[in-house]
Amino acid sequence: MGHGHGHDHDHDHDLDHEEHRPLPAAMDPGIPDGELTPEQLSRRSLIRRAGLLGARAAGASAVAGDGGSGRLLWLAGDHHIHTQYSNDAMYRVIDQVRNGARYGLDWLVITDHGNLNHSRIGVERVNPDIRAARQAHRDTLVFQGLEWNLPGAEHATVFVHPGPNEVQVLKQFEVGYDGNVNNTRASTPQNEALAISGLDFLAEQVRRRTVRDALMLANHPARRGVDSPHEIRGWRDAQPSIAVGFEAAPGHQARGIPAPHGPGGVRGGYDASPTSDSFPGYPAESYRTWGGFDWMTATVGGLWDSLLSEGKAWWITANSDSHANYGDTAALPDGSDYDANGYHDDPVYGGTGLNPTADNYWPGQYSRTHVGAYDFSYAAVMEGIRAGRVWVDHGGLVSGLTARLRGGDRSATLGGTLRVRRGTRVELALDIALANGPNWAGFVPTLARVDVIQGEVTGEAADRDTFHAPGTRVVKSFEVNAATGTASLVYQLGRVDRPLYVRVRGTDGKRGQPGLNGAEVDPAGPALDVLGDADPWEDLWFYSNPIWVLPE
Repeated sequence: MGHGHGHDHDHDHDLDHEEHRPLPAAMDPGIPDGELTPEQLSRRSLIRRAGLLGARAAGASAVAGDGGSGRLLWLAGDHHIHTQYSNDAMYRVIDQVRNGARYGLDWLVITDHGNLNHSRIGVERVNPDIRAARQAHRDTLVFQGLEWNLPGAEHATVFVHPGPNEVQVLKQFEVGYDGNVNNTRASTPQNEALAISGLDFLAEQVRRRTVRDALMLANHPARRGVDSPHEIRGWRDAQPSIAVGFEAAPGHQARGIPAPHGPGGVRGGYDASPTSDSFPGYPAESYRTWGGFDWMTATVGGLWDSLLSEGKAWWITANSDSHANYGDTAALPDGSDYDANGYHDDPVYGGTGLNPTADNYWPGQYSRTHVGAYDFSYAAVMEGIRAGRVWVDHGGLVSGLTARLRGGDRSATLGGTLRVRRGTRVELALDIALANGPNWAGFVPTLARVDVIQGEVTGEAADRDTFHAPGTRVVKSFEVNAATGTASLVYQLGRVDRPLYVRVRGTDGKRGQPGLNGAEVDPAGPALDVLGDADPWEDLWFYSNPIWVLPE
C-alpha cells in the first residue's frame, strides 16, 4: 500500500514558503521496506548502494569549512524534460514524474519548448498537471520551467521556485525574451543583449519576491556552435546568481545505438555543422560528443576549464531531454494537433511493439544530476545547484561521491573554496560508492579509473572568447577496476602557494583517446563518439564540479 504523509489537503500553495518538508519515505530508515511502494523501494535500493541510508536519515558526509558543518542529502534529478505541451514530445507530466520516481529521481523540472503556442497556452495549461503531479508524488520535487530559446544563442533551462506567481513570471519571461517568440535567434549584438535583459528580468522577480528563486542553465551548449565563449561569460557575469552553468552531457543519448536496434545516429543529436550564426573559432570536433559529454566539458584545458581558471563559478549537469523514449510502446494518437490546440492529446498504445527509433531515455534511466542539499525542499535543491554541490553520472557507473579538499584543519566540498595559509599542505580525499548493483540496462558497471584534473587560477581573461586553459591537466589517475564496495582515494596537492582548483572524472575504461590538447594534458580522455555506432551503455563516465583552494 505504500507509505504516505497521512494527510490529503492540498498544500501546493504553501510551497512558496516551505519549511522543513518531511524526508521522503525511501530516505527515512524508520519506515520498514514493507510499508514502501515499488517506486519507493526502488529509490531506497539506490540509496543503500550509495551507503547513505541511516546517515542523517539518508544524508551524506559532513561538510566543514564550506557553509557550516551540517550534513548533505544527495538528491538526484533532471532539469530538462518535455511533455505533451512541447510540439515535438508526447508524454503527460504524470508520466515523466512517475517514471522519474521509478528510476530513482528526487527532483525534476518540466521544460517545454518556448514558442508562440506555449506562451499563449502551454505555460498556463501545464501548471495544473504539475500541481497534480506534486500531490500524487509527494516524495518528488516537481518544478515548473521552460526551455528558453536564448536570443542569439542555443537553448537553456529556466525554472523558478514553486509558488502562486510561477506561471505569471514564466509567461511574462517567455513573451518578453524568448528567441522564437520574438524572432531573435540570430547571433547579433542586439539579440545577445536581449538575452542579458531576460536574465535581468528573472533577477528582478527574485529581488521583488515575486518568486522565491530562479535559475538558468544552458542546454547542449556546443551542439550548433552558437553559444560563443563571450556569451557564456556574459550570462554568468551579468547575473551570477541566476545563470549558473550548462549541461555537461546532453540528452538524446540513445540516438547513438546502432541500427536496426536503435536510431543509428550520434549521441546527443550532435550532428550539426557550422552555420553563419556559429562562433567561427570552434573546431570541427566541438560539434560532436565525447564519451556522451559535450566538448566544452569533455576537453581538459578547454572552455569549461577556461571559466574555472578565471575563478568563475560555472557548474555542470546531465539530463535526459526526454521527448519520446527508446523502447517505449506509446505514440501520439491520430489527429493530435499541437498547432491548433497548443498541446498534444494524451499518448496511446502504439500497437507496433517497442520503439527502436526514439532517442531519449526516461528521466533517471541513464543520466543523473546529483545535488548536495541541506534538506529535502525546493529551495535546498536550487541552493545546492547554485553552490555547485553537483556531480553527474551516466548509466549508474557509481552510486555516490564524496569529495573534500583538506588542509589546515579545514575542508571544502564540491563547488566550495578552501582558504588556507600560503604553504599549507592540501589533499583531495575521495570516497566513491561503486555501482553495487545492476543499472537500468541490467548489468553492474565497473569503475575502471578515476582522474584528478587540476588547474591554475589565473584571473580574468583578457580575451572573452578564449576557450583554453593551458595550466589545466590530468595530474593523477587511480586504477580502480571494481564494481562493488567503496573506493577511497587520496591525492596530495602538496604545499599550496598559488590559487588552484581540482575536479574529478571517472570511466568504465571501455573507450578513450588522448585529449584534444595532447596526451601530456589528458593521456586517456573520452573518445569522439562515432556516428551510427555509439551505444551509450558501453561508454560510461562520471564528472564532478570543481573545488578551489585559495592560499592567503
